[in-house]
Amino acid sequence: MIDPVTALAFSVYENKGVYALLLGSGVSRAAHIPTGWEVTLDLIKRVAALEGVTGQPDWTKWYAEKYGAEANYSALLDQLASTPDERRSILHSYIEPTEDEIEEGHKVPTRAHHAIARLVRAGFIRVIITTNFDRLMENALREAGIEPTVIKSDDDLKGAVPLTHSRCYLVKVHGDYLDTRIRNTDQELSAYSPELNALLDRIIDEHGLIIAGWSGDWDVALRGAITRAPNRRYPLFFAARGKPSQVAADLVQHRGGRIITIDNADSFFEDLEGKLSAQAELQRENPLSIELMVTSAKKYLGKPEFRIQLDELIGNEAARLAKAIKEREFEPSGAWSPERYAQTVARYEALTEPLARMFGVLGRWGTGSDFAQAVEYIARFSQAEVAGGLTVLLNLRTYPAVLLFYAYGIGMLKARRYGDLFKLFATTVPHEREPEPLVKRLLLGSWEGGSNDAWKTLEGLEKRKTPLSDHLHDVLPAWCTDFIFIGAEFTRLFEEFELLAALAHLTLSNSLEDLQNTLSKTGGRDFAWSPMGRAGWDGQTRRQILEGWNAPETNAAILKAGFANKSAEYYKIAIDSLSRLAEYVGWR
Repeated sequence: MIDPVTALAFSVYENKGVYALLLGSGVSRAAHIPTGWEVTLDLIKRVAALEGVTGQPDWTKWYAEKYGAEANYSALLDQLASTPDERRSILHSYIEPTEDEIEEGHKVPTRAHHAIARLVRAGFIRVIITTNFDRLMENALREAGIEPTVIKSDDDLKGAVPLTHSRCYLVKVHGDYLDTRIRNTDQELSAYSPELNALLDRIIDEHGLIIAGWSGDWDVALRGAITRAPNRRYPLFFAARGKPSQVAADLVQHRGGRIITIDNADSFFEDLEGKLSAQAELQRENPLSIELMVTSAKKYLGKPEFRIQLDELIGNEAARLAKAIKEREFEPSGAWSPERYAQTVARYEALTEPLARMFGVLGRWGTGSDFAQAVEYIARFSQAEVAGGLTVLLNLRTYPAVLLFYAYGIGMLKARRYGDLFKLFATTVPHEREPEPLVKRLLLGSWEGGSNDAWKTLEGLEKRKTPLSDHLHDVLPAWCTDFIFIGAEFTRLFEEFELLAALAHLTLSNSLEDLQNTLSKTGGRDFAWSPMGRAGWDGQTRRQILEGWNAPETNAAILKAGFANKSAEYYKIAIDSLSRLAEYVGWR
């Protein structure tokens, strides 16, 4: 049988915006906001304390024996507070976080709330019904850059944006904890107003329904709205921890729905979001269209009369990429999670692949006339607008530039275009204080998004010494098949590109005197730092590369290009420094 979450993800993806969510108190439980039953137990303890009773092993038993009735949230609250305003005041302390609770991460949006907000931002969910009084869902949506239309009373309905025109329509059927018109007694929950019933009838009739964190036992009016819906256009999915109550099971059966057994709301909604993102990845640029673009680039490169067509081909794809990476799905606000990071990385790669593959072709078969345009786009993608949000996601916004930088550079290295390769490394781009060479802007640890801590969160990279380098080494081979026809050749070219980039980094950062002083140190690190990738621990490949560089013809070409300031003495000391750095990386 297909996993029910997979089936749900497939249906949500194919019917974007059609599903509505029904969220109960279980979704907010991880935020340490108590459920109705937990509030009941706490109120019983408080009543008992006022009567001088403490330390009971079973408070519900004590209550039943004392008052001759089973403990009931509605009945107890009704006795303690006779008006909705009084009841609102009692519930306020259970929902509103104190400063200490905020500091401890309590009573703030959970992983489930943030995952739902991202689903809304991506357009998969537009309508949310909730029985919760808290504002965690609204807060998560706003952190994701979404201002919801909130319906918490009949008055809100009168002036609200129409359902079809709202990006997110949030219906709080029991009201809001800061509004005196909340519903929380049996009598108040037994029936809704005609206006609210009409809205629920429309939503349930026109949408599929995903239910989470809601038992279905107490909300008579809400159950009635679900059962009376005349149509079954889209299915109902009921996510439950363990076996649902008989009332819930009957409701699901009546609607012909499916029960999904979950561990908790956080993992359920993150799993759903992950499966939807995976499907989005499958719908990336058609591989056939990518092949056509690459083939066209090769054709245009070979004939000078097609120069305009080549410029247009690359320019149009660059414009498409620039537009795509500004979409809302890349907004750096909201909560961070390893899953979100991995999905964002994968999406950037899928969008950049067509242009990166063409850049590889330009590097391999270009004659130099391609250089200005290619570097202009790399430099442009290396700059990101000032914005607020999560630093780790803000830094990732220039990842497309890193991919283009590597693809173009590896293509040029394959053609042994050392001069253009050094020009690529040395080309300066604007920076905070002064212009900065691309090699310092985009190479591994010099790149603002190159933190090992972030890249180690990707699956399989947790224990890698050079996680970003290793990840790029895994991604790029499929993009270089247009000019690297023997798979085993890629690793050497890749590591040679990174070593040359590290040599250029040294060249542009240190004078000969600086290097000499650094290498003569004793009792500390006796090498100059530069970004070091896989070659740091892959000693066999590194030694082969350095031996190749010592061949007179190759050495002369590297120095002529500008590496090591065209100085044989500088080159010798720089290689010594890189070798010592590699030894340090290899032993870490």
